[in-house]
Amino acid sequence: FFFQAEDGIRDKLVTGVQTCALPIFGGTQIRAALVRADGTRVGRTSLATPIASGPAAVIAACIDALRHARSLAAAEDSSAAARIVGVGVSAPGPLDPWKGVAVEPPNLGPDFPGTRITAPISTALELPAYLEHDTKVAILGEHRFGAGRGIDDLFYLTFSTGLGAAVMSGGRLITGPDDTAIEVGHAPITLDGPPCSCGGVGHLEAHASGVALARVGLEAAVSGHSPWLAAWLAAHPGGIPDAALVAAAAADGDRVAADLIEHALFAVSRAIAGFVNVFNPTRIIIGGSLAEAHWVRLASKVATEISGQAFKLPARRVSVHLAELGGDVSLAGCHPMVISRLSDPAWARAVAAREHGG
Repeated sequence: FFFQAEDGIRDKLVTGVQTCALPIFGGTQIRAALVRADGTRVGRTSLATPIASGPAAVIAACIDALRHARSLAAAEDSSAAARIVGVGVSAPGPLDPWKGVAVEPPNLGPDFPGTRITAPISTALELPAYLEHDTKVAILGEHRFGAGRGIDDLFYLTFSTGLGAAVMSGGRLITGPDDTAIEVGHAPITLDGPPCSCGGVGHLEAHASGVALARVGLEAAVSGHSPWLAAWLAAHPGGIPDAALVAAAAADGDRVAADLIEHALFAVSRAIAGFVNVFNPTRIIIGGSLAEAHWVRLASKVATEISGQAFKLPARRVSVHLAELGGDVSLAGCHPMVISRLSDPAWARAVAAREHGG
């Protein structure tokens, strides 16, 4: 939920839910909250995403989370429910925000493509609901409340379980005609190479993500090339090392694990240098658990790669910053997303069409 001051007279409250799928780390999460006009969250709640139970269970869990957040917020502010004006949903893409439908999310299970997301949430909450790709919502949050304040030409990258990005040019999101633009995690960076969760090969996400580090960490453990990870696997039969475990092995002196981390950081940094040439941003914002965990080395590598690989003019202009809003970035970003769409006639028509089965 989100508050927005309107002409200094009253607050609007917008409902928001953020779904974060982290199957490789063994945990999935749905977050919901009320977010005020300054980005602060009220009534924040979270619960496990029941991916194994199918799409209907996931949508039902989103609705439960929203209702719980509303009740928690009401305990702090009894008039909160009367000021709710809409619902914002941040979810992994690709998706169709106009129809409120999941298109092809690679980490939400095989039955999730085609799932109607906003219609059942809108019906349950009796509010207009708006869906957007999580990285696009994140860049809106950082632009409004975080490291992108006052900057209208931004490149946002999330370096976590997966690897995604969003671009703002002149204050407007670049979306493409079907909202699947800027899927940089699924841009091939090698002609062959490792398999990607989307079914492709050699994609950036297959080289640099939590998913990728879990895969190569397991390979190094099974083969015995990494003594540390092999010992861990022997002590945890059937276990799957995650990115944090690979980093722990590297920190404990395991050379192979350290090389795996360095490869991921290098791949991301080299790709970012190319994105400077492609998108010409004034500022690059990098978020996500892997960025936070390895920020000092990542920032240094990004600076080196931009200096050596990008054209001089955009390289001199651009600055690189760690995201400020952390794991709740998409909750915060749902506020400006929903508020802008509430006043847009095109989105009003889209919501009306969904309500009539369009």
